[in-house]
Amino acid sequence: MPHYEGDLRARDGARFAILASRWNPRITDALVAGARKAFADHGVSEQVVDVVRVPGAWELPQAAAKLAAARSHVAIVALGCVIRGDTRHYEQVADGCSDGLMRVALDHGVPVANGVLAVELHEDAEKRAGGSHGNKGEEAALVAIEMANLLEQLP
Repeated sequence: MPHYEGDLRARDGARFAILASRWNPRITDALVAGARKAFADHGVSEQVVDVVRVPGAWELPQAAAKLAAARSHVAIVALGCVIRGDTRHYEQVADGCSDGLMRVALDHGVPVANGVLAVELHEDAEKRAGGSHGNKGEEAALVAIEMANLLEQLP
């Protein structure tokens, strides 16, 4: 039985997209920087990484669907930050965004790496955007490279 496993090599000319929310900009800008660094560190030229900004996390799935339908990117990285507040809005946005991003990946067959933070406190987000817990934007970019590589191998 064959064994398939992706690695961190992007084929020449493969385009990637980073979709990022403008909401919570200190956090999302750090996530974007982490993703861009991960792509560069793995030989992906900045000329083939498109960055698209949307208002908030809620809008990420719609932008991802548009890009995935166009078939011009081998993978999409979605970045944002949803911080719990005093209302259920947090759950609605975080869950809706996550579900929407998965639907885009399944409906279009394009990997969508979910780097949207859903945290209790702003400090929790800072830990995950270049702080003590690493940079989830960087991790999402690595997932995008690996999944694009894997899907190109699968029959």
